[in-house]
Amino acid sequence: MKPLRSVLIAGLSGAGKSATVRELRERGFDAIDLDTPQWSHWVESDPADALTPGEGRDWVWREDRVAALLADPAAAPRFLAGTASNMEAFYERFDAVVLLSAPEDCLLRRLRERGAGEYGHREQDRAKLRELIAQVEPLLRESADVEIDSSGPVAATVEALLQALGLPALMPA
Repeated sequence: MKPLRSVLIAGLSGAGKSATVRELRERGFDAIDLDTPQWSHWVESDPADALTPGEGRDWVWREDRVAALLADPAAAPRFLAGTASNMEAFYERFDAVVLLSAPEDCLLRRLRERGAGEYGHREQDRAKLRELIAQVEPLLRESADVEIDSSGPVAATVEALLQALGLPALMPA
């Protein structure tokens, strides 16, 4: 088995991608949250496109920046977390794709708990998430190498992720 150099952690809003990145960093792993303005941005989209998180808007990766990041060889596993409509163009550059998933009620609760101005805080965002669970999550599942139930504590999610990938619980120094 070839060594893992790049791992994509995907999942819908509320699945725990950002929390997983924070926990991986605390354990000494190279982990980057792509769902931030440094790596992603809003673009205009067809208002009829039901697969976008906002009506007439889509949150996509900044392809030039993500491509440059993936072209920079990592000495140890690098985890990139995020979900965007243009991520499929990068699948071949990942050694593994991991889907974080949780029951709908868990995802919706997590979004309700987000602060004002954050995606998911508004009821219309949560209504959109219900649509994306039905339409997008099956597509993510098809392209994932591993699916992890992220409904429990983040530490348990990270333990399951690392175990599924055959990696240690802490990154050796």
